[in-house]
Amino acid sequence: MKLGKRISIECSHAASLAVKLANVDVVAAYPITPQTHIIERLAEYVANGELDAEYVNVESEHSALSACIGASAVGARVYTSTAGQGLALMHEMLFIASGNRLPIVMGVANRSLSPNLNIWGDQSDMMASRDCGWIQIYAENAQEIFDHTLQAFKIAEDERVLLPVAVCFDGFHVTHVIEPLITLDQEEVDRFLPKHRRAIYRLTPDQPSTWGPVASPDVQTELKVQNEWALNSSKDVILEVWREFSDLFDRRYTPLEVYRVEDADAAILILGGFAGTARIAVDKMREEGKKIGLIKLRLYRPFPMQEAKDVLSKVKAVAVVDRAISAGGLGGPVYGDVRNVLYDVERRPAVLSFIAGLGGRDITVKDFMKIGERALEAADKGRSGPVVNFIQVRM
Repeated sequence: MKLGKRISIECSHAASLAVKLANVDVVAAYPITPQTHIIERLAEYVANGELDAEYVNVESEHSALSACIGASAVGARVYTSTAGQGLALMHEMLFIASGNRLPIVMGVANRSLSPNLNIWGDQSDMMASRDCGWIQIYAENAQEIFDHTLQAFKIAEDERVLLPVAVCFDGFHVTHVIEPLITLDQEEVDRFLPKHRRAIYRLTPDQPSTWGPVASPDVQTELKVQNEWALNSSKDVILEVWREFSDLFDRRYTPLEVYRVEDADAAILILGGFAGTARIAVDKMREEGKKIGLIKLRLYRPFPMQEAKDVLSKVKAVAVVDRAISAGGLGGPVYGDVRNVLYDVERRPAVLSFIAGLGGRDITVKDFMKIGERALEAADKGRSGPVVNFIQVRM
């Protein structure tokens, strides 16, 4: 495949193709809807000789990440993917991976959490694990899944980072959709990403070391703070990798992507695949003379604080749309982050929390227009209104 060749591909397979081109050494996987197509395609690549990797069939998602941790610790380039209940089962190991500074890359096909058993997409799974110490990037479409997966390996393995990366995308609404993709061939990828990981710190009999022993109270604080510093500092490397990718392939990425915000009175903020639907709503409202814009949050952890302040200070109100509930809290999880970021902004916009699209329910253009109207009303009146606004509730 030559640079610039345009193909149609299922979005799940865009992730698989990126992993193959990244020349991973180990794939550890357990099937769970809606991410199964990713690992099925990787299994095909390994079986037919297109990918020279160890494919480890495990008995659970907990074991999948455990296998990745072991493989990464000895210096391998590793990948796994999961969704929903699978990510919840991995929860314990998420902290082991980040705490031991292991550059694992994982695709997360965002899915609702039980009860009831719901295989469809929302962002409850990753939001329940948002404080696990992983870099978290949200992709909207096949192109972003492909590009961000390749970038994730370079970011994670950078000696200044050495942290795991989760590339997240909506279950079904994105994973099972066929979309256009501008591919890269192996030669182009090799120009961007080294063919093999250079592991400075690894488990080896030649230089014995102990990883993950008991940490008493006199060291745990420092360990946790060091991890927090590393995660926050990773943003500079992320931006550097994105700039390099842009220079090579002319596809530019930023922590926040804005649409028609320059002269907007209010904006809708969202992450993930429904940003495309929100753009249509913005265009329709603009045709009616209503000055609304869209902010797509791409980099969720580390949270792009300064970029968010710069953008949000330009509008009078922002409607934050969460596809997960922060149970018992005040609004959705992303809403809470936005409120925290704005605490010291002099020209602080009114911030509204909207929760929609739970359990795979569509958020329609009309829904986004309704949200936009509420945001414009808050911009006009200078207040946020109710703390939590549940959209689409049938009672």
